[in-house]
Amino acid sequence: MSVSRKFSVVHESWPIAGSFSISRGTKTTAEVIKVTLEQDGAIGVGESVPYARYGETIEATLTAMEAVRAEIESGCTRAEVPKILHMHAAQNALDCALWDLEAKLTGTPVWQLAGLEQPPQPIITAYTLSLETPEKMAQAAADASQRPLLKIKLGGDGDHERLRAIRAAAPDTRLIIDANEGWAPADLDNHLAVCAETAVELIEQPLPAGDDDALQGLGKINVLICADESAHAKEDLHKLAGKYTAINVKLDKTGGLTEALALAGAGREQGFEIMIGCMLATSLAMAPGHIIGQQACVVDLDGPLLLARDRDPGILFEGSVMHPPPPELWG
Repeated sequence: MSVSRKFSVVHESWPIAGSFSISRGTKTTAEVIKVTLEQDGAIGVGESVPYARYGETIEATLTAMEAVRAEIESGCTRAEVPKILHMHAAQNALDCALWDLEAKLTGTPVWQLAGLEQPPQPIITAYTLSLETPEKMAQAAADASQRPLLKIKLGGDGDHERLRAIRAAAPDTRLIIDANEGWAPADLDNHLAVCAETAVELIEQPLPAGDDDALQGLGKINVLICADESAHAKEDLHKLAGKYTAINVKLDKTGGLTEALALAGAGREQGFEIMIGCMLATSLAMAPGHIIGQQACVVDLDGPLLLARDRDPGILFEGSVMHPPPPELWG
């Protein structure tokens, strides 16, 4: 049976509240693509962020999606998405739009389509502190010290001072950190000692993905070592054993909710803790991640909290409590 479906994809720019810095650079806007699918009176939407770390750009993503317009409009399924698109951001936006479209067409919420046993519940998200001087990060930590979980962006030189200043400014707040591949293997022991001193609970991608052998054997230390750039798909998991004890599942890496669910499931079966993460984007990009967040030990879906404005309707955040997305938004 033929399908009549209308497809559109656009680039949107959302201002960040101030600026946001990690070890690889600084940005003042969140650059996203939004996919819209219309079929039989129903509309499904999805959002993604092209992953610059892997050479993806807005322009290339738009071009790739336009090149397969005929396949999308003739009724491609979620299973066919990786076959017609090879860029993960493009896959993600289309995959999530197809989940939303199915939910709207069938009247069945995505959480049921995904096999969850109960409706999604509110979850606690980390709140990210951008990479800055120790003094500025300490002030940011003090300002956010009422939040239960802070994620600290680090980058190498000065990280010990940053951590100590942040811990002093927020003595009762749980801390996780993200080095974004910014540490060197030779400095790992010193970094780990300061993490223990400041009660860090999780260290995300401390070493470059291609130079992380120094992590071998760290599985028994009292902190989670979480793979981000080293973990994209379930096929990567065998390479992580003995180095990492957790994986950060991001839909822009996996290519959508379909593969994110597969990666999270396979990760749990192999003994990894699951973290759900995000790129800087709006509530529309966070909404599918909320599904994964129901079974994650760490949730990092604070993208909208870092923007100057969000979609309307967006996800309700009460402090760090993230509520399920409204069906008018997604799912």
